[in-house]
Amino acid sequence: MTSVYAEAGLARAVRRSLNLMLLGNLCGSMFGVICGGGTTAMVGLANELHAGDFAFGVINGIPQIATLLQIPFSMMVSRTHHRKKYILTYGLFSRFLWLLFGLIPLVVPTEPGWLQIWTLIFLLGVSSCCGASIQVCWFPWFSDLAPVRIRGRWFSLRDTIIACFNLGFGLLTARLLDTLPPENRYVIIFIIGGLIGMADMICFGFCEEVYTTPPQRLAFGEMMRDIVKDQSFMRFTVMWTAWCFTTNLCEPYLSRYSMNEMGLNFTQMTVFGTVAASVGTLLVMRRWGAVLDKSGGRTVMLVAALAASLSNAFYLFSTPGNIWPVMLRNLIGAAFWCGSNLAANSLQLSLAPEKGKASYIAFFSCVTCLAGTALGSMAGGALLETMGSMGWFTGSFDRYKALITLSTILRFSIVILLVPRITDGGENGKIQLRVPTVFTGLHRKRLRK
Repeated sequence: MTSVYAEAGLARAVRRSLNLMLLGNLCGSMFGVICGGGTTAMVGLANELHAGDFAFGVINGIPQIATLLQIPFSMMVSRTHHRKKYILTYGLFSRFLWLLFGLIPLVVPTEPGWLQIWTLIFLLGVSSCCGASIQVCWFPWFSDLAPVRIRGRWFSLRDTIIACFNLGFGLLTARLLDTLPPENRYVIIFIIGGLIGMADMICFGFCEEVYTTPPQRLAFGEMMRDIVKDQSFMRFTVMWTAWCFTTNLCEPYLSRYSMNEMGLNFTQMTVFGTVAASVGTLLVMRRWGAVLDKSGGRTVMLVAALAASLSNAFYLFSTPGNIWPVMLRNLIGAAFWCGSNLAANSLQLSLAPEKGKASYIAFFSCVTCLAGTALGSMAGGALLETMGSMGWFTGSFDRYKALITLSTILRFSIVILLVPRITDGGENGKIQLRVPTVFTGLHRKRLRK
């Protein structure tokens, strides 16, 4: 990080703030190992509360639906310049609520049967609504601190560090889930997760609050017209929304399938899931960052998303007790989906203009999370329940494998059809089409011949 900061000539206060953001992101990632729709802890808690496939889809979809609040939050941030205040109030309260999740089986009555699961959904909804302020505060804040030319390497270094910590923390979490007494293991696990999530928010309280534009009072209608007319930004938004939808058709249900149908325990799920994904990320992340800064986000997105789209196909070879499909999917898949996520982060920052950047990012997050992640997750749950009630795919090629096949075909098609249409954004939002040097070198060689 020191060499990256020195190359950009960043002041000491800016370097300190970026390092604090890195620490906050690290805590946020460990928070995400425990707290989230598809984590092993949440899968276990949902199973204990007897959640069906559709209810589990709702659990995964609620945080995405709550991103609709990012648009009013972004307008508040643009008008008031109070990023730190919102993170230390709404964001901190959002993380605090996770301390209560593990208490649901102990405190909430089991009758009527729906009460416990809908209590979980209610708490998750309130936490997600308050947490909608976090993304629209931290992303533009980081953009104002870090120049475009170092963002790829900063994100790749950050993700490498996070992957290292997730190796150990994921194993610790799984070990606790497997060894703690069943009656209080979720209490302890979610208290740990909530406290680490709160530490994430507190880190931002010590960062320099920097703004590159003056406070702006944006009219909602005018802002939406500007965004919709921005063809480069909209093409990328459509592409990433389609990618999120096709991914989340089956993604939230893979952990549940591994535990319920394949018979893996918490430790196996973590070793061959979180740990394998962290190793895959560690092996390649810095290379993705260097390629991103050199060749642009579209190139990284095309290569990484093509390979990532096929990673879930390993589950088609799954059998009860077989850990290899889970390990290969997470090890090989993570090596590529970390690249596509890195490109997505870079592209939304570079394609959004400085004026109204928070609103652009909020719009992007709302559309991709709502029409992509949430709708995809609930559609996947509805398809699973429909196939189950109709008695379809009951043999070795079960309903989960049918859904995985559908998702894989759709993901691959989305990359082929839509990624070539997106463009890279320059320092000031200008369009810059970058071609990898390997291709330009081959072209020159043919010309010489």
